[in-house]
Amino acid sequence: MRSFESREDYLETILILHQEKGSVRSIDVAERMGFSKPSVSRAVGILKRAGLITMDAEGLLHLTDTGRAAADDVYKRHTVLRDFLIQIGVSEKTAAEDACRMEHVISAETFENIRRQLKV
Repeated sequence: MRSFESREDYLETILILHQEKGSVRSIDVAERMGFSKPSVSRAVGILKRAGLITMDAEGLLHLTDTGRAAADDVYKRHTVLRDFLIQIGVSEKTAAEDACRMEHVISAETFENIRRQLKV
């Protein structure tokens, strides 16, 4: 895993898959993100060593409290930014794609002001 952005993308994907399916395996992450199984396996190892996820005996991935907090934070940034972009006239598809990039670099000050503007 190369960057903080990549780590956030993995955590967010695990969170979303858990919400959708109730359980998450590495293969689910690979399919959702469009990455190879070996790439996801490597990333899972890094996330485990960082204390952000665990893997149980059945191979199911679980966010730790720290991992969950980080995933919740990035997911919140994503949804608020996506909704803001849609509100100002950006198409849903483009808004989702742009929000995915913006969520990693936006300052806390700018995000808070956008959030306040949307009243969320």
